[in-house]
Amino acid sequence: MFASVGLALRIDSAEARLSRSIALGVPALAGADAAEPVPSAPFAMAIGAGVAVFAKPGSPVNKVIGLGIDAAVTEADLAAVEEAFRVRGEDTRVELSTLARPDVAEFLTSRGYCLRGFENVLGLDLSTPAAASRATEVAVELVRDGALSPWLEVLVDGFAVSDDTGVPGETFPRAIVEEITRDFARSPEVLRYVARLSGEPAGSASMRIDGGIAAMCGASTVPALRRRGVQQALLLKRVDDARAAGCDVAVVTTAPGTQSQANAERRGFRLLYARAVLVRARAARP
Repeated sequence: MFASVGLALRIDSAEARLSRSIALGVPALAGADAAEPVPSAPFAMAIGAGVAVFAKPGSPVNKVIGLGIDAAVTEADLAAVEEAFRVRGEDTRVELSTLARPDVAEFLTSRGYCLRGFENVLGLDLSTPAAASRATEVAVELVRDGALSPWLEVLVDGFAVSDDTGVPGETFPRAIVEEITRDFARSPEVLRYVARLSGEPAGSASMRIDGGIAAMCGASTVPALRRRGVQQALLLKRVDDARAAGCDVAVVTTAPGTQSQANAERRGFRLLYARAVLVRARAARP
């Protein structure tokens, strides 16, 4: 699979729509009204083909995604986004694709953005034949009702304990992780999966289909049951379901060099591009 600018635009645009869906599905904080000196209501602002979203204070969803792949970024548009984050007490966080226009990165750094880290975007061409399945002790089921348990508890427990592989990524307090997981589950397009070992919940994951892109997201394993093939089983099930749904590309986003990246590559995913995480402190001025 060739990592073209067009493919990057499809993937980042789908990610932008997911972020927007999550943010706009979050209720405004209790007590927030127009008289407050610091607004706290969620927002989603278009900027080029990308979007700037704010869900709630401290949320990992608070970011700008899809910026600069198809068009230049104007100072006025970016300033409006930065101000929207500033009045909510948030830094402006941009996830910038390596396939974005080079002048966008230069423009961001000139405005005081600093590199915070990277994330890798891996893809699988679903038009290729599926790999032969192998026997496993892990059973994976699609959650077909609105119940969040045990999907939510397993996901939060897994994210709370890093597997200590690869480059350390951003971390968030457990309470924030649980909140954003609930917010994520509100998105109507999200499919949720639970993996079991001997009948006990061992892992959980999600998938969202958008324009032929199947985004594999939110996967974790109970710490005590890691290295038992849980993530492989969850990935295989979602890839099979994506093929059945007519998707042409499956995507996984990981921190660089992690076990999650290794699991994806063993199942045929290949690195398409990276995103640089650039942050401008809310007190910074260009």
